[in-house]
Amino acid sequence: MSAAARTLALAALLLFIALPLVQTVVLSFTATLPQDGLETGQFTLMNYARIFDTPALVASIGNSFIYVTLNVALCLAAGLPAAYAFSRYRFTGDRHVLFLMLAFRVTPPVVLSLPIFILFANLGLVNTPVGIALVHCVFNLPIAIWILESFISAVPREFDETAFLDGQSLPGFFFSKLIPAIAPGIGVAAFFCFIFSWVEVVFARILTGTGGKPITMAINALFSFRTDIGLVMAMTVFSLLPGVLMIVFVRRHIARGFVIRT
Repeated sequence: MSAAARTLALAALLLFIALPLVQTVVLSFTATLPQDGLETGQFTLMNYARIFDTPALVASIGNSFIYVTLNVALCLAAGLPAAYAFSRYRFTGDRHVLFLMLAFRVTPPVVLSLPIFILFANLGLVNTPVGIALVHCVFNLPIAIWILESFISAVPREFDETAFLDGQSLPGFFFSKLIPAIAPGIGVAAFFCFIFSWVEVVFARILTGTGGKPITMAINALFSFRTDIGLVMAMTVFSLLPGVLMIVFVRRHIARGFVIRT
């Protein structure tokens, strides 16, 4: 295949991938329903202004940030010690336990939706961002442990022994030496926990019937008999921004992390 043909094929592929996103952005700046002083099809910023004029949409944005932040914090707080234990200590069935947790992660969420709903209803965690954060932590924690364990295993054991010979305690070593050494791995784990939690829909739908709705459910609620597509697209674009910013901030850590793993 000639260079021109490869370039044309690549351009066609990029156009095919980017077309839905471009259309979403264009529609987000378009009046799709008649409004005061606006005609259908006219360029406008009104769709984005309406996001912040609608209390339910503003609340959904806050809810999403609350449960995603809690999810990432809980996964890292529990995942780091667990990953260190799997990396540095040996016990009967340690590899089996790790693989069992990973197998649990690939379990379809809908299979566990009923028991989780009953449990959280009894605990009063339904319709709260905390409830969503906890259930997301259950599914994201195995991934965090798996990622962090591989990064910690890449650090020689002599690194630990030298610190302990210098008189450092295990907590002191953990926070002053180990965490800075595996910062790329922490960035990778935080990135995946953030993304998996931000886009999750099943438990967000089940656990937020009357309150605590995240962005995904707020967008779903905008669809009606007379849907304002412009507002839906504006909310969709707004929901993409945190993920894009997350990629921008952790891209170097992710790149360094995969270099370390190899």
